[in-house]
Amino acid sequence: MKKLYLSVLAVSALLFGSCSDFLDVQPEGSAITNAYFTNDQQAIDAIDGLYKPLHKETVFGRDLFWEQGAACDIVWGRTRNFNSLATLSYTGDEEPLRNSFDTFYQVMSRANWIIKQLLDKETRTELSDVEKRSLGEAYFMRGMTHFLVAYRYGTDKQGVPFVRYEDFEGEYDSSIPPQQPTVMDNYRLIIEDMDSAIEYLPKFEEYTEDERGRAHQAAAVAYKAKVYAYWATWDESQWNNVITMVGLLETEYGRDLAQTFDELFSSDFADYWNAEYIWSIPSTGGVNGGGSDFPGVVLENKGWGVYNGWGQIKPTLDIYEEMAKDGAGNDRLVRSILEYNQEFQFFGETMRFASSSDLEAGFQVNKYMDPFKYANAIADGYVNPNGDWPTARVNFPLIRFAEMLLFRAEAYIMTNQPELALSDLNRIRERSNLTLLDHTPTMTDLYHERRCELAFEFTDHLFDLKRWHRSSNSEIKALAEKELNSRPRVRNYEDRTSPTSAFTIGYYADYPNKEPYQDYMMVFPYSPEQVTKSNGLLKQNEGY
Repeated sequence: MKKLYLSVLAVSALLFGSCSDFLDVQPEGSAITNAYFTNDQQAIDAIDGLYKPLHKETVFGRDLFWEQGAACDIVWGRTRNFNSLATLSYTGDEEPLRNSFDTFYQVMSRANWIIKQLLDKETRTELSDVEKRSLGEAYFMRGMTHFLVAYRYGTDKQGVPFVRYEDFEGEYDSSIPPQQPTVMDNYRLIIEDMDSAIEYLPKFEEYTEDERGRAHQAAAVAYKAKVYAYWATWDESQWNNVITMVGLLETEYGRDLAQTFDELFSSDFADYWNAEYIWSIPSTGGVNGGGSDFPGVVLENKGWGVYNGWGQIKPTLDIYEEMAKDGAGNDRLVRSILEYNQEFQFFGETMRFASSSDLEAGFQVNKYMDPFKYANAIADGYVNPNGDWPTARVNFPLIRFAEMLLFRAEAYIMTNQPELALSDLNRIRERSNLTLLDHTPTMTDLYHERRCELAFEFTDHLFDLKRWHRSSNSEIKALAEKELNSRPRVRNYEDRTSPTSAFTIGYYADYPNKEPYQDYMMVFPYSPEQVTKSNGLLKQNEGY
């Protein structure tokens, strides 16, 4: 298990030394081609270099989550210099956007090179089992990072830049990747990559313990389901493919819900690979670090004098009230959010929550707190001793089966089969000991369940709102429009240091001037610098 993801993944500087953006693609060079993929370890090293960026603070460690400030589930907690992300005043020059954009295109370029080299080798000789797996992993990572750009920048009017090196005879000429005609063209290419990944990848159960955490067939199927769901924004017939993919995850790959909600965010290795697991960033925490910084990012700033939490990305009163609709103190609410006077364990001490740091919200994310409960959390390896890299022992989810059930429930409602959505929604509710729905589900039920179940995970609630705003279903469109045009609310406590303090309710103090939502805001603008450097080959998105 440690081999892949629990330490900093070193990759040949000769192969992956360049950090240039996608408009400054450098030729790989024949010397590299001739020297690489001569043994299995070289294939493993090359693929590990594709996984490494996912751990970064600039990606799933934190920065992708800043975008969520434009919805009403979280506030940033500490002032940043890119408030335009939260106020819908996008420029394309926001640092988190530029960093993620560059990172995803670097991974695509590197995956492209690996695919090209292994396919060329396959024409000369049979690939080893590790090389076949590596080819599948490269297809998967190219498809995943392509998707993360496509839906955030592509529309029905124009897609995002993308090219497949294997479509060229000889070496790719290092020109700027062409902008696809529409995002649907990008989605089609992503589906093709995931199909190729499935062809070469093993099933999760075929991995050894040390290999767990690598891409596998079920993860590729899950991404196909998500791509089809987003594609349905522009072509509602794609909902049928969502239903098919989720069914396949159940029948062929044995995916199911974990027995408890707690199990999903457990610091016990025995819980890591439960039935709900599909794709994650696993971590031991501990001295080796690795994994996502997010558990430490959302922890109280300075961690009540015990640990260097960062105090960022805090729940709002809005998401608290949405969760509380299922009953005060319900299991899912308590496990997801810490509120004032709520009891919790922190480094072996029983504490009651209060927060005196930074901008006030009145809440803290609780989903990832399990590793911090132990008296010797650092010494016993649950928490990274380096507070500047505050990883913790959590199998940090990127896609889990509950999200797949929610997509299928949405697909059933959108294909006029709402009665079939009842079972999927109630499976999720029953797992958290919530009262079961006793009526034919509507998109209001779907909105509530998706928002509450997946809160504070990298499932992109903001984009849910944006795609729903374009929905043909007037009910979900109205809910999305309301949240997109609302400002997040928080609790303001008279004595922030007292768990039992009285409070008032108000709007979050930072970034108050939110723009009215318009459809062009569904996607981000490209960085003006990228548009200029492309010499007309990259067209800016409409409205910017």
